[in-house]
Amino acid sequence: MRRTLVPVTVPVTAGVLLAGLLLAGCSDPPGPTIEHEDGLPPGASYVALGDSYAAGPRLGPSTGPTGCEQTAGNYPRMVAARLDLELTDVTCGGATTADLAGSQTPPNGTPIPPQLDALGADTDLVTVGIGGNDGDWLSELLTTCVGRAVEDRGGSPCTAEGTTFRSRAERQLDRLPDRLAQAFEDIRERAPKAVVLVVGYPHIVPETGTCELLPLAAGDYPYARDLLGRVNDSLAAAADRAGVGFVDVADATDGHDICSVDPWIAGIVPAEPALAYHPYAREQAVVADLLVDELR
Repeated sequence: MRRTLVPVTVPVTAGVLLAGLLLAGCSDPPGPTIEHEDGLPPGASYVALGDSYAAGPRLGPSTGPTGCEQTAGNYPRMVAARLDLELTDVTCGGATTADLAGSQTPPNGTPIPPQLDALGADTDLVTVGIGGNDGDWLSELLTTCVGRAVEDRGGSPCTAEGTTFRSRAERQLDRLPDRLAQAFEDIRERAPKAVVLVVGYPHIVPETGTCELLPLAAGDYPYARDLLGRVNDSLAAAADRAGVGFVDVADATDGHDICSVDPWIAGIVPAEPALAYHPYAREQAVVADLLVDELR
């Protein structure tokens, strides 16, 4: 799809997944550099913001600050290579919306500057994937709730009405839309001429059934699935509110959740290089495809 790009992007409904840099043997090599007829010109300034789902942990050589788990296998690098863009990648594992405008200290690392400091009046493209770490509910879901599953495999020990986790998650999700909208408005202010694309989270929890790679109690699966869907809904709504684009990665990764026969997200024991509960190289490649298709 080719069209003239403007600073305010239209929302995107994705049908095919995007890309991070690929590991040998994991997927096809990047495509050739694109001849830019009416899109971003070669050498345009691209700033990638976000958390571990944008950083691409364990998908290649480390490329960011200590503790950020940013690697050469993430989708920002694939997009930059395919579109011949000048990339500034400030993605960092564990980042929250607060870490866009404030300093972050990653595990085993030293404080790093706010991610928004990488933006400027000359920035042409911004991608941002953020929100899953706000309130630590996602981390708690995949650690504390997994641990509690041994108490009641068939029940919902972590997400039943009145549980501490559910109450905390609801509070954080209620606050998330305003946090996201403010973050996206801040991006627009810092990079007024840039095309801004908000990248959603992939499909992680299956629509039905359970599996050993996602060892939640059976009754906790529906709420976990609902939580992730609500985060993506909040991202899409906040992007629309701020006048920026949204890339629906969940739709593009449907059928490739942790429990699927062809998972693009690692389970508790990854089958190939990846961090547990994080994207495999294929998922990052699909995300890159979505972005490249939108930007051509």
